[in-house]
Amino acid sequence: MAFGTQDDTDDVMNEINMTPLVDVMLVLLIIFMITVPVMKHSVEVDLPRANSQPLDVQPQTVRLTVDARGQYWWNEAPVSDQDLARMLRAAAARDPQPELHIRGDKDVRYERVAQALSAAQQAGLRRIGFLTEPKPQ
Repeated sequence: MAFGTQDDTDDVMNEINMTPLVDVMLVLLIIFMITVPVMKHSVEVDLPRANSQPLDVQPQTVRLTVDARGQYWWNEAPVSDQDLARMLRAAAARDPQPELHIRGDKDVRYERVAQALSAAQQAGLRRIGFLTEPKPQ
């Protein structure tokens, strides 16, 4: 065996083998021939027309504020302790039930806020939240 000589089998191949390309293209053609009629198959239905507007009923928000003296305010109007329980029961009976946002002054005794929370839960209100102000940075 001598170095530098070439055999006849080491010739450069200058043709592309088209058989794998044709096989792939035929498989893709068959796949598309099967899936296209399935995608276009549908039942024609003449649907009735309606002139209705979608109802977007948003529940009201009730703001219950407890000021620094322990006084209750229902949507910016003063309320006594007896009237508060009655108003909470009336709000719980509404459909959809309103959200109750409790705002407590930072100087009020927590007992007054806890009483309001307890009265709201006993009245049957389910959506209760506390409002606070963010800390200044």
